[in-house]
Amino acid sequence: MSEPPGAAVSLAEAPPPAAAPPKPLAAQRVLPLRRPGRWIATAVVLVLTAQFVHGLVTNPFYQWDRFGYWFMRPTILDGLLITLEVTAYSAVLGLLGGILLALARLSKSPVLRAVSWVYVWAFRSVPLIVVLLFLYNFSALYKTLSVGIPFGPAFFSFDESKLATDMVIAVVGISLHESAYAAEVVRGGVLSVDQGQHEASAALGLPKGYQFRRIVFPQALRSIVPNYVNQLIGLIKGTSLVFYVSLLDLFGSAQSMGSTYPGDIVPLLMVATVWYLILTSVVSVIQFYVERYYARGATRSLPPTPLQKLRTAFTDLRARIRREAAV
Repeated sequence: MSEPPGAAVSLAEAPPPAAAPPKPLAAQRVLPLRRPGRWIATAVVLVLTAQFVHGLVTNPFYQWDRFGYWFMRPTILDGLLITLEVTAYSAVLGLLGGILLALARLSKSPVLRAVSWVYVWAFRSVPLIVVLLFLYNFSALYKTLSVGIPFGPAFFSFDESKLATDMVIAVVGISLHESAYAAEVVRGGVLSVDQGQHEASAALGLPKGYQFRRIVFPQALRSIVPNYVNQLIGLIKGTSLVFYVSLLDLFGSAQSMGSTYPGDIVPLLMVATVWYLILTSVVSVIQFYVERYYARGATRSLPPTPLQKLRTAFTDLRARIRREAAV
């Protein structure tokens, strides 16, 4: 018997209920992947850092009152000035010597290549303290130095001990040592220039010297300058060895005052440490901006400065807070 019109349909024949409409994209949230290991490592590092800072501040052995007394004393500042002078002179002379050694290493003359290679090999193998002590006792080997015709008569002579002051010995020793490392930095920068640049300049018929000065070397500076600025950080710390040739630099002044005031050895060492941290930090900031300057043309966008990073982080945080509040 047929169902009358309008009769109820059985459950088996009833159509399925319509699916719930999807949430709009704005209401959907993408949950980041949980990384418990990262959070545990972060917590451990923060705890260890807090313990280190707490011990550094509360330990009476550091004598922070004496640290404040010695930090700006004229003796320490005089030593700091000597450190800056030795660093400046050695950096300039070391870079000039490194350029000459690199050119000799890249020369077609086998004699120049061999001499340059031996120089770099020798001074990179001998510790800096040995070079300084050898120069400090150089007058025992050669009491007088003369200028004249090789293997012939001398035009004039002078006493080496009077010419080689403590500052001269420190600057010459560090410059000789630094030139060996600067030579490899310059050579690596020159070799980093694309070979097509050499071929294009040669095809134009430009002289070799002009090619190097105006085409090759400006492009090599993109690699040379940042690396050599990084080398200056090691140079600043290396100047602490001039104390052994009787030159009272920053470390030498702190060591000398520590011998006079034995109870202040730790504060004086902390004073020297903080000043070295300040100097290397300044050089690190200079290195960042030098690398950023020479990165122009090599990258699509320049790396952001610390201020730009902070501004971007603040903007992202504010946008995230607004999204959380909207949800």
